[in-house]
Amino acid sequence: MNLPSFLWLWKIAAWSMGLSLTCYAILGLSGGWIFYRRQQGANRPQWLRPFHYTMGGIMVGLVLLLLIIGLIGTIGHYGSLGHSVHLVAGLLTVILVLISAMSATQISPQRPWVRSLHITTNIILFFAFAFVGLTGWSVVQKYLP
Repeated sequence: MNLPSFLWLWKIAAWSMGLSLTCYAILGLSGGWIFYRRQQGANRPQWLRPFHYTMGGIMVGLVLLLLIIGLIGTIGHYGSLGHSVHLVAGLLTVILVLISAMSATQISPQRPWVRSLHITTNIILFFAFAFVGLTGWSVVQKYLP
């Protein structure tokens, strides 16, 4: 690809990353609230579970958008992939987000282990987001004038 500048692409990526982290924080709070209510034996508000699912869906979309931007931007700039550890960090993060989303849809009383998988995946996702953020920061520095 011979585009004049990829700066517009990196702006979209920066917003997507910021919104992904915001969704992750909101999901942590709403998931914590769901967990707290379950531990107390109290009913959760009717809107909480759909809200949690919606925020999760938004985060999945944003992370997939980031993957597409990264692939297009890297191939467009370098002509190939694999120029930094950021690719590994990004793919790991995408995989963890997808595992989290898929496990969320499978949580049920018949499969109590899925809830543990979902929570553990999201704890690991915290470190994956930190890893992808740090490696992404160094990648973005290469593109800035």
